[in-house]
Amino acid sequence: MLFKKLTSDEPFDVARYVKQYSTLYEGQKLRIYLGCDSQNRLQTTYATTLVFNVASSGCHIIYKKEIVPLISDMWTRLWGEAERSVEVALYLRENGIEIDTIDLDYNVNPKYKSNKVVTAAVGYVESLGFKARIKLELLPAVYAADNIVG
Repeated sequence: MLFKKLTSDEPFDVARYVKQYSTLYEGQKLRIYLGCDSQNRLQTTYATTLVFNVASSGCHIIYKKEIVPLISDMWTRLWGEAERSVEVALYLRENGIEIDTIDLDYNVNPKYKSNKVVTAAVGYVESLGFKARIKLELLPAVYAADNIVG
């Protein structure tokens, strides 16, 4: 599964990169956040991100961007965000890397359209052994994906 850095267009295997990065910061408090966001324009763009946070030294972001034909159905597009995040988490797990939490860009508040996906997506993520986080929590991976997809 190929990802990129914000500073380079050179693709690399995400599992190998996460292992190297984790080794580099072994013994330090490293947090890894995973999430996805999408946006519709003439087509649908998804950005899946991994955000690495080492103690208080800031964040390092890698991402995968995917452009697909326009998905006009909101539920289907938002479900695609959960699917992409889970796909990365499972790929990392298959390669010996555990991601504890997946950040989902859905809102717990029923006044937001994304609320319609919350129950199904959280159930899906948690059935696979990951913890799901949704808004109103701070979601670094989702915010990073939002900047990339935009």
